[in-house]
Amino acid sequence: MTLAPPLLGTSGTAGAPPWAGTADAEGAWAAPAHYSLAATCFPLQRGDGDPTFAAHPGGLWTAFRTPEGTVSLLLTHAGGELRARAWGAGAEEAVASAPALLGLTDEWDAFDADPFHASLPHLVREARRRNPGLRAPATGRIVEALVPTILEQKVTTVEARRAYRYLLRRFGSPAPGAGRVAPAGLVIAPSAAEWLRVPSWEWHRAGVGPQRSATIMRALRSASGLERLGAKTAPEAAAGLQSIPGIGVWTAAEVTQRTHADPDSISVGDFHLAKFVGFALTGERTDDAGMLRLLEPWRGQRQRVVRMLYLAGVRAPRFGPRMTIQDHRGH
Repeated sequence: MTLAPPLLGTSGTAGAPPWAGTADAEGAWAAPAHYSLAATCFPLQRGDGDPTFAAHPGGLWTAFRTPEGTVSLLLTHAGGELRARAWGAGAEEAVASAPALLGLTDEWDAFDADPFHASLPHLVREARRRNPGLRAPATGRIVEALVPTILEQKVTTVEARRAYRYLLRRFGSPAPGAGRVAPAGLVIAPSAAEWLRVPSWEWHRAGVGPQRSATIMRALRSASGLERLGAKTAPEAAAGLQSIPGIGVWTAAEVTQRTHADPDSISVGDFHLAKFVGFALTGERTDDAGMLRLLEPWRGQRQRVVRMLYLAGVRAPRFGPRMTIQDHRGH
């Protein structure tokens, strides 16, 4: 088990700057060298309009559910210190899980050590050299990651994020302290029970077709079992997710990348990924099978390799028509 860096201090009902009010729980940790809070948390945010996140001059606000209740969490990075301040019934639990959320339990030693590191393509090694403090977050919250991922199945990112924003604003709830200590628009995503009560016409108004909404409903009827997957290994969690009809390799990988910081899960079936990886590594496009062959030498770290390829600035040429954005909300 990977341990978090030493805790610099924690307190309940700790004092905080005037703009933050008084936190219900607080913790601080030493930040790794070259650490980037924005880059670490970027994969968790579903676009700039995701109402479960809000920018802060020194960091980031986010709001979510814990088994103990809802929480508003302020993450900041300054002076070599990472700090988490939390408000709400889930404050203590949110602070306890903050090291994983901040990527502090994400271990890159195997990736950076030779002979593995020496075996990587030059552009991957260079991308890692330019991003030495990169970390991957692990939330452990399966339902939170699963719903927006299912919304992204077989549609454009623009469509999926538009649907998610609509549903959160319609059926989410204000985060603890929203408009007082937290930003006024900060929202908690619906619970599994609340998602199950969303009527069919609201899915339609959000632009979500019956296949995706049915998959969400089918998955969330086993919500307690889903959340238990957060405590299992990433492969076990992926296998559990794929036991639900409508959830395949792509969806499971996109979830475990966020919930477990899975260093190896590949989003097989992605509309662009195989072409991108093929072009980055060989100069030619390929399919999913070809992508997996190319990445096989780095099994165990394949997702890290893919992330480095993106950070290397590779831009694969586009061929053929783009996927059309559909809008059936008025039908």
